[in-house]
Amino acid sequence: MSDRKIRVVVAKPGLDGHDRGAKVIARAFRDAGMEVIYTGLRQTPEQIVQTAIQEDADAIGISILSGAHEHYFKVIIDMLKERGAEDIIVFGGGVIPESDVPRLLELGAGAIFGPGTPTGECIKWLEEAVAEKRKKEASN
Repeated sequence: MSDRKIRVVVAKPGLDGHDRGAKVIARAFRDAGMEVIYTGLRQTPEQIVQTAIQEDADAIGISILSGAHEHYFKVIIDMLKERGAEDIIVFGGGVIPESDVPRLLELGAGAIFGPGTPTGECIKWLEEAVAEKRKKEASN
């Protein structure tokens, strides 16, 4: 992988006010050597996408506990496409029923991590996903 650190936006869309999991994963990514931009609570999809573009992020990690995961993933992924930033990897976690995961992947999410997923698993997945993304960018 290139010398540039992985840049990841960790985001909490909507009215969900619980961000402990988002802070835990943001800290784990930071401890793994990544640059982390945590958006804080109650962000709109527009704010999340704008932050990712402005920060030249490799990825957006969405933390959702409110049950609105399909809506927010779809809106954020569609906005990235509209703005020519579909190369930004979108993944997420939170309280998302297993039965909803295939739909989120179909919408374009790279991965969904449920409660209790070891942070090392998330880190490894993101490192591999960004390495693959950068490899594709280098060959274009």
